[in-house]
Amino acid sequence: MKIVMIIILLFYLLSTAAYVAYLFVQKNYMQQAGRCMLTVGFLLHSLIIGYGFVQSGHIPVRNLHETLIMAGWAIVCVFLVFQYKYRLKILGIYAAPLSALVLFIAYQMPGEPVPDQNLFNNFWLISHIVTIFIGEASFALACGLGVLYLIQEHAIKAKNHGFFYRRLPSLELLDTTGYASIVVGFTMLTVGLITGFVYAKSVWGRFWDWDPKEVWSGITWLIYAALLHERLTVGWRGRRSAILSIIGFAVLLFTFFGVNFFLKGHHGEFTRW
Repeated sequence: MKIVMIIILLFYLLSTAAYVAYLFVQKNYMQQAGRCMLTVGFLLHSLIIGYGFVQSGHIPVRNLHETLIMAGWAIVCVFLVFQYKYRLKILGIYAAPLSALVLFIAYQMPGEPVPDQNLFNNFWLISHIVTIFIGEASFALACGLGVLYLIQEHAIKAKNHGFFYRRLPSLELLDTTGYASIVVGFTMLTVGLITGFVYAKSVWGRFWDWDPKEVWSGITWLIYAALLHERLTVGWRGRRSAILSIIGFAVLLFTFFGVNFFLKGHHGEFTRW
């Protein structure tokens, strides 16, 4: 497993190098090479997740090591779908190194063995985990698009038609793709919270228990709900949307890592992290 992870990480790093080269030299074959290597890494990544599922009989998210492997996989999966739909080639400069970083951290984490638990075979829990991961990966891409939007906007306002201006997409395309990422992420997060409530009712006898991760997940949901509401009613676009997508992802990172490390609740009890 460790050897396969190293191979996957190598493909992601090579993809990162190819996208960086594309950023500088703007040769299309560089972007194609980056996408190809990212795709090969993704296929191998899918295989080790599938192997973990077959070996344990559970969806492999029972500790931080497994969870980060799944998170890295979700980021690449969502990126490949969005690149196919929107042809946003330059986004690989963000997605490839991010997935490599997540996988590298996962590699450093001990894969602590955990007892088999029947709760991981629960339909509602599996639905909750899968939709949450897809939603979080979509928000990660929305954050990256927000950063690219702010960089391009600054270049335009400063009338500096230099390095980034010539290489980044138009503000409209960045804003439209970022909005699509948020819509997908918000939809998946909503489904994930609903299935989580149903699962909580079946296990703990109540839909809501003020668990720290529940509370912070709710806060994250409200931030993105506010963003979508203001965009649809007031017309928030561009800079405001980009900044709020970055803030929302920062809160999401705290929900993912900070809550588990600094606060205690039900989620830490059954995942051991």
